Amino acid sequence: MFILNSLFFLPASFTLTYMWNFGSMLGIMLMSQIFTGFFLTFYYTSGDAFGSVQYIMYEVNLGWLVRVLHSNGASMFFLFIYLHIFKGLIYGSYRLSGVWLSGICIYFFLMSIAFTGYVLIWGQMSYWAAVVITSLITSVPYFGKYLVWWIWGSFSVCENTLKFFYSIHFILPWLLIVFIVFHLFFLHYTGSSSSLYCHGDYDKIHFFPSFWFKDGFDIVFYFFLILFSLYFSFSLIDPMIFVESDSMASPAHVVPEWYFLFAFTILRSVPNKLFGVFLMLSSVFVLIFLIWPKNYFSLLDNFLYFFIMIFVWSFFWLTWAGHYPTDYPFDYFNFFFTLIYFFCIFLISFINYFNFKLFS
Repeated sequence: MFILNSLFFLPASFTLTYMWNFGSMLGIMLMSQIFTGFFLTFYYTSGDAFGSVQYIMYEVNLGWLVRVLHSNGASMFFLFIYLHIFKGLIYGSYRLSGVWLSGICIYFFLMSIAFTGYVLIWGQMSYWAAVVITSLITSVPYFGKYLVWWIWGSFSVCENTLKFFYSIHFILPWLLIVFIVFHLFFLHYTGSSSSLYCHGDYDKIHFFPSFWFKDGFDIVFYFFLILFSLYFSFSLIDPMIFVESDSMASPAHVVPEWYFLFAFTILRSVPNKLFGVFLMLSSVFVLIFLIWPKNYFSLLDNFLYFFIMIFVWSFFWLTWAGHYPTDYPFDYFNFFFTLIYFFCIFLISFINYFNFKLFS
């Protein structure tokens, strides 16, 4: 009965535009990633990780197709995650506390899954990305070095580390599904936000058939993913990923995947390692502050929209700047846009608090 009500009789605002398709598209991408990842596990071995990836590409029937769909599917996944978050900021979805908090947890676990999956390729860039990111844990006072040794399974990144990441990459998606269930539960309990910035019962219609046809447009996006994977299979991947890992020769400039670049830039924007790690984690969890005023009504929408767009453009800058070393003038600009990134979130929270006190 719960599934029937969710798929057919769920009350939804008739004002929902195609911007609300991002959530359903994320569900399709989750199923696609689980499906393709399931088949990749048949032939992947941590003992010869790089060799097993090449075996999948060259020897397994249609293995190349499954791999490029899984690789580019991660980029498509994060593209719609960011669009989904930006849509939530614009239309005030953070007013729905349970939906917003569960979404932030999904976002964090998704980043963990993507990072561990990137390491599994065991190419030169993914190996040194694992070295750089895991070494950041040593900045934790006293316990840091013991924790990083436990993750490494040794005193450096080795095959034991790869087995640890493989286990995490396999287990975390199931925990992710649990948070998605909670996310949908809270969404159906409170109802979705709308382009009217309100939550009245006067604009509700059944989810079926109108939104079934609207969400059917997601097939076009997935078809685009297939075409992109066939024609531009490795255009989003650093060339050093095709070189087998060598612990004795580090790349001149370690660059993560594009969807991690904003966090990587924030990490490098300050010279202190511990503070940089704190800011990098805060770049995700700072979004929690938006639920603070608990203001169910949305006012001063155009004013909020202005600062949300500044936040979005600072995100774009940090993503673009992550491709370049932290030399002059990027070191100053990166620090400036890091401040803008966090300042906009706190300012939006303050404006909502002002709305709550003034108009409630």
